[in-house]
Amino acid sequence: MGVSVGILRNLYPHRRVLRVTASVAGCVLLLVVGVWSGQLNYAASRQAYFYLDIAGCFLCFFYAVNGMVRFRSTYDRMSLILAFGFFVSGVIETIACFRFYDLLGRGPGALLHVPLGWMVGRTLLGILLIAAVIVERRIPNAREPGREIAAALVIVAAAAYLTSVAYLAAPAAPVVHSGWLIPRPWDLFPAGIFAVAAVFFWKRLKIFTGGLGHVFFWAAVLNAACHVAASFSGRLLDVPFTLAELLKVSSYALMLGGALLDNARMFEQVRQLAATDALTGLANYRRLLDAINGELERSRRTHRPFAVALFDMDGLKQINDRHGHLVGSRALCRLGQVLRMHCRATDTAARYGGDEFALVLPEASPEITDRVVRRIRARLANDGELPAVSVSSGAAFYPEDGDSTEKLLGAADRALYQMKNRGSGPAKLSRIAACL
Repeated sequence: MGVSVGILRNLYPHRRVLRVTASVAGCVLLLVVGVWSGQLNYAASRQAYFYLDIAGCFLCFFYAVNGMVRFRSTYDRMSLILAFGFFVSGVIETIACFRFYDLLGRGPGALLHVPLGWMVGRTLLGILLIAAVIVERRIPNAREPGREIAAALVIVAAAAYLTSVAYLAAPAAPVVHSGWLIPRPWDLFPAGIFAVAAVFFWKRLKIFTGGLGHVFFWAAVLNAACHVAASFSGRLLDVPFTLAELLKVSSYALMLGGALLDNARMFEQVRQLAATDALTGLANYRRLLDAINGELERSRRTHRPFAVALFDMDGLKQINDRHGHLVGSRALCRLGQVLRMHCRATDTAARYGGDEFALVLPEASPEITDRVVRRIRARLANDGELPAVSVSSGAAFYPEDGDSTEKLLGAADRALYQMKNRGSGPAKLSRIAACL
């Protein structure tokens, strides 16, 4: 193990050299594969290509919808730009797909034309990928989402128009030069744009280390490889052209899949935050009520008892006044940690509000509840941190103390304040059973 760590440390200063070497080797391999595939005598089915292109268009629209949902949730400008970018690119590619299918019916000469929609849509998407990274770096979050949606739509539409005009006004139209080593040199232009986008996303990984950042990087790499492969196409539907289409659709599927997984992760975080107390990490009041209601329903079916215990920290105001609110917050966290670590696995510990905490104990008798409460109080009093803290406690039992959430919490609250009025120092531990 030590030898392996030493080897890794020796290689650490040479990581940049290794990355450059791997990148150069990958480019050389891609060029070799491109030249070799251009020599193969193969033509893809027109219908198969049509289905593949339509699948790519649908993936564009799906990603656009997902991006808008994400923007409305997070106000992330990058998601907004990419959403409109994929939407406009999908529209352009859909129109180009039907025009391309019509072009194939005009004869063998039509196979030597490069579809203008392919060049415009792909170049626009590469430019917007770069723009999204730049905008995120400078102003990541939107301040007025409604206005920015309209502004982003206008900007993306203008970028699409200018990209189309640029290709139409070019001195030489994108055509296939049969017999050249690179029959479609125009495809190297969007390949370079996507390569720049890949570099930007690679640098972005130093700041944003999440899985979605790697997805963007590899999607940009696949798109760059797509146009490098297309540049070796001597005619439409040959091996390099088909490979380019597969790489394009794969990049769309990768981005959509990564975005959906990231959204699922984000929604799970939101769900946890909605049911978790931000300071202590315990269940919040809403989840506490759900736990009690669930136990009520189950106990009515099984006729088994359960208990609700309340805990109130003694002297929190004095701790805040003497040591500061940070120490007071730490004291609450200490109690929350003790509740989490020393209750039963089936129990639900929650922050009831302020300095009050609750514990729902399924199928717990007064004796079991007594032991759990004693253990929690003892662990908190001897946790080794200063200032020393203690808690008062009270419990209520179903069905003796009530058959509803309100009655149980009310009974536990009354028992809690009976103990608090009697004193809750270490000498009073023997009185817990009386309050329970």
